Amino acid sequence: MVQAVLADDEVLARQKLRQLLREVPEIEIVGEGSSAAETIDLVRATKPDLLFLDVRMPDKDGFEVVNDLAAMDTPMPCVIFTTAYDRYALRAFEIHAVDYLLKPFTLERFRSATERALEQIKKAKQDPQGAQPKSPNGTPYTTRIVFKSKGRILFLPVSEICWIGAEENYVRICTQSETHLLRETMTRLEEKLDPNTFMRVHRSSIVNLQYVKEVRPEVDGEYGVHMLNGQKIAMSRGYRSRIKSWLDR
Repeated sequence: MVQAVLADDEVLARQKLRQLLREVPEIEIVGEGSSAAETIDLVRATKPDLLFLDVRMPDKDGFEVVNDLAAMDTPMPCVIFTTAYDRYALRAFEIHAVDYLLKPFTLERFRSATERALEQIKKAKQDPQGAQPKSPNGTPYTTRIVFKSKGRILFLPVSEICWIGAEENYVRICTQSETHLLRETMTRLEEKLDPNTFMRVHRSSIVNLQYVKEVRPEVDGEYGVHMLNGQKIAMSRGYRSRIKSWLDR
């Protein structure tokens, strides 16, 4: 059984969560908090697997709750943010929230979020040592890139990214069927991606190794990375040793 805490200063909001969770028998509610302080005490006392967390609460916001919990000797539960404000979504995913439910959300959207959380919790319990790969600073590598595009908030699984290219102050994210322009630096994005899957092959290019067909020398003596979809990405000499190290594993 997965144990959950509900944190929201609005009684009606907690009531709705309770009603929706009746549809998910695997999740048991072990406490409800109406303030940040109450929520932190509840999480420390019950050590839940999952926390439904409102962003705006009277004493502290949801991000401060996450920061306080992270600084304590308390297991951090998976977090699903629930809020009426869409402007915190990117920040939520930067701290690896499982999902971001924008009020009023549908039953279908709620099911999608809880299924993702249950899957993540199940994996962590089956393999507590393995779980999600982490960066040198202990932060899990991201599994989805979240960004705004044409008035929408897109959740793009990193497994769908073929390669990433730099364009001045932006990066272009290329999947098999579309491209997205995101205001981000290559360095910051590279730090979020698992180096076992993503490799920088040029100052302005990162490739997903799962979509690489071959690396071969070109007529000018340089090397090119040929992708499964036929695209060719230039590889600079400075990054060639990375491919060699990866092949030697």
